[in-house]
Amino acid sequence: MRRANPGSVAFAPSGQTLISSSEDQTVKLWDVADGKCYKTLRGHPNRVRTVAFSPQGNILASGSYDRLVRLWDSSTCQCCNILHGHTGWVKSVAFAPGGKILASGSDDKTVRLWDVNSSRVLNILEHSHGVWSVAFSPEGNILASGSDDQTVRLWDISTSECLKILLGHTSWVLSVAFSPLGKILASSSKDKTVKLWDVSTGECLKILLGHTNWVLSVAFSPEGKFLASGSVDQTVRLWDVQSGQCIKTLHGHTHWIRSVAFSPDSRTLVSGSEDETVKLWDVLTGECLKTLRNERPYEGMNITGVTGLTEATIASLKVLGAI
Repeated sequence: MRRANPGSVAFAPSGQTLISSSEDQTVKLWDVADGKCYKTLRGHPNRVRTVAFSPQGNILASGSYDRLVRLWDSSTCQCCNILHGHTGWVKSVAFAPGGKILASGSDDKTVRLWDVNSSRVLNILEHSHGVWSVAFSPEGNILASGSDDQTVRLWDISTSECLKILLGHTSWVLSVAFSPLGKILASSSKDKTVKLWDVSTGECLKILLGHTNWVLSVAFSPEGKFLASGSVDQTVRLWDVQSGQCIKTLHGHTHWIRSVAFSPDSRTLVSGSEDETVKLWDVLTGECLKTLRNERPYEGMNITGVTGLTEATIASLKVLGAI
């Protein structure tokens, strides 16, 4: 029985819709106002690891352990294209600011750049180990990639030249994100740290310490004041970018936090966790506003004391919501 653990979360440009990827091979669309899942996209035959909205909001992309990237029409919720080429799990997808180029990072040690309209591969960028995360600069001229090889690489999109290799992490680089002005890059790692880098010089500006386990995701707020990080230590931390100080630690998840993202107005933070929930947080107060969870067919059914059930049946019922 596959669990509906969210692997990646993202806001639509309007801020009214959320998408989440899932271990149950689906992509889910959520209404932010009422917290309800209103559409489930099916097509991947394996776990969906990553999702992203195009800047215009008309297309969403999903990457899966099936080694494929799917493009979906957000209005019809139909799959409009399947991008073939990766030979390993697809762990990250990101649209360029114009929405015409998509980047995908994979366990096959490559980043592929795709023409969204034609589905043609424009370029293939190579690491020496698997790629965990990709992100475009706000201008769209630079791509950052984080890898198992412990490096962050900055690439010139027009030439495919590697402009810089950022060294400093002592283990896998799991997430990368550009600040809204593109001057700072954040990276997080299995080494439990978040690093802030000067994009123009490649200098490490700050090391953010506090997490006690792998840091799986980082995201800047749209106005650039805050950075959020989600960790295997089951916490979300909010950091002041200028000072590098942790200003809030958000508790509530009971398992790894796979992904964090800010709403377009910077007021709300979303986190997706292996505890099968997506949580919405008030950025200013740190209060959990909503917990989004897929309805399960046996939610709340009490099987305590029920006899005649095998261990396998009990395990399956618990996954389906029984207690």
